[in-house]
Amino acid sequence: MSNQKKRIFQIEAFKNRVVVDPKYAEKTWKILEHAIHEIYNHNASGLSFEELYRNAYNMVLHKFGEKLYSGLVTTMTAHLKEISKSIEAAQGDLFLEELNRKWNDHNKALQMIRDILMYMDRTYIPNTHKTPVHELGLSLWRDNIIHSGKIQSRLLSTLLELVHRERTGEVIDRGLMRNIVKMLMDLGSSVYQEDFEKPFLEVSAEFYRRESQKFIECYDCGDYLKKAEIRLNEEIERVTHYLDAKSEGKITNVVEKEMIANHMMRLVHMENSGLVNMLLNDKHGDLGRMYNLFRRVPNGLAMIRDVMTSHLRETGKQLVTDAERLKDPVEYVQRLLDEKKKYDGIISLAFSNDKRFQNALNSSFEYFINLNSRSPEFISLFVDDKLRKGLKGVSEEDAEIILDKVMMIFCYLQEKDVFEKYYKQHLAKRLLSGKTVSDDAERSLIVKLKTACGYQYTSKLEGMFTDMKTSQDTMQGFCSSHPELTDGPTLVVQVLTTGSWPTQPSITCHLPFEMSALCEKFRSYYLGIHTGRRLSWQTNMGTADIKAIFGKGQKHELNVSTYQMCILMLFNNADRLSYKEIEQVTAIPASDLKRCLQSMACVKGKNVLRKEPMSKDIGEDDSFFVNEKFASKFYKVKVGTVVAQKESEPEKQETRQRVEEDRKPQIEAAVVRIMKSRKVLDHNNIIAEVTKQLQSRFLANPTEIKKRIESLIEREFLERDNSDRKMYRYLA
Repeated sequence: MSNQKKRIFQIEAFKNRVVVDPKYAEKTWKILEHAIHEIYNHNASGLSFEELYRNAYNMVLHKFGEKLYSGLVTTMTAHLKEISKSIEAAQGDLFLEELNRKWNDHNKALQMIRDILMYMDRTYIPNTHKTPVHELGLSLWRDNIIHSGKIQSRLLSTLLELVHRERTGEVIDRGLMRNIVKMLMDLGSSVYQEDFEKPFLEVSAEFYRRESQKFIECYDCGDYLKKAEIRLNEEIERVTHYLDAKSEGKITNVVEKEMIANHMMRLVHMENSGLVNMLLNDKHGDLGRMYNLFRRVPNGLAMIRDVMTSHLRETGKQLVTDAERLKDPVEYVQRLLDEKKKYDGIISLAFSNDKRFQNALNSSFEYFINLNSRSPEFISLFVDDKLRKGLKGVSEEDAEIILDKVMMIFCYLQEKDVFEKYYKQHLAKRLLSGKTVSDDAERSLIVKLKTACGYQYTSKLEGMFTDMKTSQDTMQGFCSSHPELTDGPTLVVQVLTTGSWPTQPSITCHLPFEMSALCEKFRSYYLGIHTGRRLSWQTNMGTADIKAIFGKGQKHELNVSTYQMCILMLFNNADRLSYKEIEQVTAIPASDLKRCLQSMACVKGKNVLRKEPMSKDIGEDDSFFVNEKFASKFYKVKVGTVVAQKESEPEKQETRQRVEEDRKPQIEAAVVRIMKSRKVLDHNNIIAEVTKQLQSRFLANPTEIKKRIESLIEREFLERDNSDRKMYRYLA
């Protein structure tokens, strides 16, 4: 290959120097200035934008950018001063129209000018840090038009006047308003805020201050809230139509402060129409409106909640302490359920299921339900009434709803163990008398109680159902092994486990010979198949069906208690018996005997016996004989026992005493569990933890906890710390 010679290129300057016309810049600027004048005078159609662009381009290229820029500022300023005079001359409503028209013209002109000076905008302006053409046009408009001495105040007053006219019901040109406000926003957020928004908010505050004062004097609470809601919605709508979206929060704050926050206390407590009146009359619409308005202001909902809580606690306290209402336990609980339903509806429909209101409702119910120490007993009686007859014919779904409502009330009880005592007694009576309307409903309630309080709470209740089933199997075996018993009196025995049932040591009455022989046969059978067990007859809990023939051969089957059967059977062998003779032969306890005799001799329609002297009460000198004139349209007659539905005071004290005794081992067990886990703990923390552990059953008394701790120390489960007497140590 042959080596090629390298060629070297050299760039030389022009031999003839280019000379720029000294008047080039002035001539070119005159062309561009004329074009700007023509654009502002609406004569742009005859202009060659390509040629104008090239001229502007060359001026910048030849370092005349400063002349071009300063000339633009001077020319635009001159035109804007002329425009300003035109706007100032406009009268009345034409003022805003002229301003809007000139603003639109200016924007169009600015667009054309920016297209012509695009090269300057892209090169010269960034390099010299000057304001771009479009922004320059806006700032010149702001300084020469909007901030003109004669226009600025007039513009503000005109805008505020239009807003005021719209607030007072007039129709205004919203489109024009929107254009003018948008102009202010386009000129920069500070222009909009300082030249319009700030004064607008101040004027609005004064307007609503005056209006709210007038409304509060003229309207009740419900109507006032409607007015406030309308005004608030109007302002929100106004923002969407012609104000900056960021103004919404500011103007609504003004309305909220002037119409709601400043009058909250007066509105809530307004006589005959305030919050309490709304609650009493279930005014869900007004309550919902109050909730939605008050939630917008600080502490608004807290005020509603506090007043509602105070009112609810006061009415609840009256409900649970009114002596008249306490006479009927079923009605008492029904009122509680009605009150709960009422406020559940209010919170759901008016207060958007707000958790804070639900918590206030729950704490209020817990407060006043526990003011009455008989609430556990009454709730149990209510359940007893429903499960005996109240749920008869009710669908399973409706029965569940009723039981769920009862459980809501039950959950407010602090002394759930007291309820358990009464519920066990009432359940026992229902099961033994076969008077429950639905076994499914009974078991469903026990499941609900177990869910709420744990397995231990319902273990004995479930044991009662187990005993009933086992007793059926036992009776089948007994009847099979004694076929000879089919002709005479029949016996049905329920064998109850002592720990599960609310049985009390009772004196066994003297049964008639026919029955005592049967009982003895059953005892022999039962103890023959079960070793190590003892049977004791609870005659106070039994019932009997006996056939009776009255005067004129009137036949009836009487359903009576075991005690009543023992009394009636005596009249097979005697025409007349004194109270003392009956008492001596039957050995029925005096209180029970009097109730049985009263039921059979003093209750109209059930008076199978007669007594002398006739009176409502049973005396020890009374004598009794069969009522030969007894008649009933039914063959089967149930002769009940006169019994107080509620406990008597001595019975109440006895139940309370049993409850207190049952609590002692539970408190001790909780203390031991805690100390076994923690090893060392101070007195206050033990009290707090024991209370927390036991609150699902009862509210433990700190004094009783202290006594149980002392007892555990004596029995060497715990010991006090030598250096700090308030500290306890667990002894393994």
